[in-house]
Amino acid sequence: MWSSCHPKSDEDMKECAELGKSLSRLSQPTILMILAQSGEPMHGYIIVQQAAHSPMFGGKKPDATGIYRALKRMEEQELVTSEWDTPQEGSAKRMFTLTDKGYSCLRRWIDALACYEMTIEQLRELAAQSLGIDLPPTPECSHDPA
Repeated sequence: MWSSCHPKSDEDMKECAELGKSLSRLSQPTILMILAQSGEPMHGYIIVQQAAHSPMFGGKKPDATGIYRALKRMEEQELVTSEWDTPQEGSAKRMFTLTDKGYSCLRRWIDALACYEMTIEQLRELAAQSLGIDLPPTPECSHDPA
């Protein structure tokens, strides 16, 4: 049965291809959020730096190569666009901008993340039942650098 947590078809998946695939793909909503907050074009290095302070990375610098790969995928999906900034001095930098489709995708992520949260809680409950134990309290997770 389809719900807002699960796209109806492959066509729905194409709207925001990362939704529903894997929790390891949460760098996409992180990048979308950073670009939406900025409202201005940003180069990848700044995105990597700001991602480190997001809940996804908890103060640890993410793998820059992974962020750049995600940006390339997102550009192919038309969630972001990029242009080269070629200053008279210094090196050229690729500047990324969120598209209207990217804003829509970020809005869908808000719902998808809520669905992930509910699904994970259900998995916790089922795992505890499988072990014949009471559901342990939800741990307090800190995203502050240790």
